[in-house]
Amino acid sequence: MSFKDALDTMTDTANDLIERARSEFAKAGDAASLENAKAIFLGKQGLLTEMLKSLAKLDAEHKRSEGARINVLKQEVEALLNGRRHELAQAQLAARLALETIDVTLPGRGRGIGGIHPVARTWERVESIFKSIGFDVADGPEIENDWTNFTALNNPENHPARSMQDTFYVDMNGTDGLPLLLRTHTSPMQVRYAKMHQPPIKVIAPGRTYRVDSDATHSPMFHQVEGLWIDENISFADLKGVYTDFLRCFFETEDLELRFRPSFFPFTEPSAEIDMMFTSGPNKGRWLEISGSGQVHPDVIRNFGLDPERYIGFAFGSGLERLTMLRYGVNDLRQFFEGDLRFLRQFNN
Repeated sequence: MSFKDALDTMTDTANDLIERARSEFAKAGDAASLENAKAIFLGKQGLLTEMLKSLAKLDAEHKRSEGARINVLKQEVEALLNGRRHELAQAQLAARLALETIDVTLPGRGRGIGGIHPVARTWERVESIFKSIGFDVADGPEIENDWTNFTALNNPENHPARSMQDTFYVDMNGTDGLPLLLRTHTSPMQVRYAKMHQPPIKVIAPGRTYRVDSDATHSPMFHQVEGLWIDENISFADLKGVYTDFLRCFFETEDLELRFRPSFFPFTEPSAEIDMMFTSGPNKGRWLEISGSGQVHPDVIRNFGLDPERYIGFAFGSGLERLTMLRYGVNDLRQFFEGDLRFLRQFNN
C-alpha cells in the first residue's frame, strides 16, 4: 500500500473500519478463513499496520493524535477478532457434542456382580469345617528358606524335591546363606506355628504353593491345606477319625469310603496315602487319591523344639484343587486358572 493510500485510509471514519472488520470476520466460517480476514487488518501489510507505518510521515503533534486513534481502532478490531474466535470454537464444540449425543432413553449398563472362585469356596469351606472342631488357621510366607521348607521336615539333602526340576528357587544364597524358594507345600507352617505355640497344637495351614509341574491335574501354582495335631496321646486312629469326618462334611454325604494305603514321606512315620471312593453317584466304585498323611516323624517333632518322647501327632496335606474338582465334577485343573467367565459363573448361580 502506498503512502497516499495509507493517508486515504486514515481518513476513513472509525465506524467504517470497525464495520468492515466485523463484516470480514463474520464471513469467516472456520479458523483458517478467520486468520485470512485477520491479515487484512492486522497482517504485515494490513490496513492498521500500514496506518501505523504512515505515522513516520507526520509531524509530532499529528503523530501523537493519529497514533492514539489507530491504537483504539486496533484494540476494537482485536476484540472483534477474539469474539469471532470464541464463536467458532463454541460452534465446533456444539457440533462435536451433537455427534457424541447419548440417548438417555436407552437402558443403563448394570454393574456386573462378582462371584467367589470355586477354589476359594473350597478354601473357605475347609477352614469352616476344621474351625468347628477346634483347629486354628495359620498363614505364612510363600517365599521360604531351605531349612524350613525341607530340612526341618526331615528331607535329606539328596531328596528329588530339592532339585531345580521340581522347585522354583528365588535366591541360592538367601537368608543366612540358605537358598530361598517358592514353598513347595504349606508344611513349613507346621514348623513356624509349632515353634510359636505349646501343645496341644491343632492347626491347618491353607495357602498357595509352587512346583515345576503342569498338566491336566497339576499346575505350577496350586493350593494346599496342611493339617497338624500334636499332643501327648494322638494316634493314627485320631487321624482316621478326623479326616473321615472332614470328607463326609465337605462332600455332604455318608456314601463314601476311605482307605489308608502305606506310603513313604520323609516327615511322617508311618505314612499313608489317603484314597477315597464314593459309594453312590457318577464316581461310584472308583478309588481316588485325596491326601498324603501320617504320624509326625520324631525328628520333625524335635525340630519343632518339642520332646518326641512326650509328644506325638499326625499331619496331612490335601490339594484344594483336587477337592474342588471332586466336589464340582471338574476334569481339568487348568480351567480354574484360565479366567473363562463362562466356566466360573457356573459356581455362582
